[in-house]
Amino acid sequence: MYSKTLRVSARALLQCINRRANLPNTHVFPVGHGRVGPSRLYYETAKPVNSLAGDACVRRVDLRSDTVTKPGAAMRQAMAEAEVGDDVFGEDPTVNELQKMAADLFGMEAALYVPSGTMANLIAVMVHCRERGDEMIVGDLSHIHIYEQGGSAQLAGVHSTTVTNLPDGTFDLDQLESKIRHGYPDAHYPRSRLVCVENTHNIQGGRVLPLHFLQEVKSLADQYGVAVHMDGARVMNAAIAQKVAPSTILKNTHSVSVCLSKGLGAPVGTMLAGAQDFISRAVRCRKALGGGMRQVGILAAAGKLALRDMVNRLEEDHHHARIFAQALLECEPPLYEVDMAAVQTNILRFRLRDPSLTPAEFCALMARVGECDGATTGQGIEVLMFPHIGGSIRAVWHLGISLEDTQLAIEKLKFVARQHSQKRHRSE
Repeated sequence: MYSKTLRVSARALLQCINRRANLPNTHVFPVGHGRVGPSRLYYETAKPVNSLAGDACVRRVDLRSDTVTKPGAAMRQAMAEAEVGDDVFGEDPTVNELQKMAADLFGMEAALYVPSGTMANLIAVMVHCRERGDEMIVGDLSHIHIYEQGGSAQLAGVHSTTVTNLPDGTFDLDQLESKIRHGYPDAHYPRSRLVCVENTHNIQGGRVLPLHFLQEVKSLADQYGVAVHMDGARVMNAAIAQKVAPSTILKNTHSVSVCLSKGLGAPVGTMLAGAQDFISRAVRCRKALGGGMRQVGILAAAGKLALRDMVNRLEEDHHHARIFAQALLECEPPLYEVDMAAVQTNILRFRLRDPSLTPAEFCALMARVGECDGATTGQGIEVLMFPHIGGSIRAVWHLGISLEDTQLAIEKLKFVARQHSQKRHRSE
């Protein structure tokens, strides 16, 4: 399919080396030494502009997120043939089957299908924190705190306080205990109701929370009558990495949200699970938030396949991420830094050794296809990644990325390293 060979003259090669990618006017990371400013922590979601993107010889490797996955033929067929009913009336058989399947898999009494992880987390907060002015404790780098628009305050009237996320996604238990309010019903204080954990931890690079940490958090929460909710968008990745059943992880929580539309490959949907009383209240909150979706069995059918057939294959994504990480370390000339011990699942964060090349510039180079780009592979390679927190770069593996795609991305990062090295030598 990609047999066309890109012939590169010495002059074309020189032109390609000299060419710098066109960067957007607003950068997520400041130009300089790759250090991130205190208020600009997050990645840019704009798609790169590529002059050769329509060329048949250009291969796109999309490592921006595992949210870009698309349902395959079997999943589409299951969606087309799904038996449906009115889910708001509790009459959609496919949704009911999915909810029972999820509850059994997670070791919870009941589960509820909702449109998104953000809604699932917000519903959990609303159920656990029943009065306006109640308080939840979250990690300062958690998805709930960073990426969900402050919905707990905006829509639920729930105050949040933060504990410091450590590099492995955990936090200090003494700090957690210090944040639990002991003065209620003193009129000065909110009431501590909820502790939220995230597993795997997105910003910290897909790190898996240790089981002993979760046990200690649950024990401390029980001591003070506080609930524990897990943002488990990628908890199935954690289960595969730890080689345990999801229920082994989730027995240390009172509720969990589990995303079906990331590595599991469904087009939409998240499962919220907990005790039966919790889910009964969650149904009311879902309705208030506009999450009642009627004949949603068409989507739930994809979720059933995701939980049944797609969990074990997550190890492929983890394996491909490790292959790529090792290639970063072995690249010549050396340009990349990565902590292999931190590469635990499908999310990889790495850094550049040379501060003259910013993460935003690097990502633009990886996404740009020039005339000389296919000299070794016979095709142009467009690799999409995001600049990320702390001057790092994030890449995420998923079912749309094969081993061949991973190898092509490795060839591209080697090409960019050579290109950058030659440019530096000419300028010295």
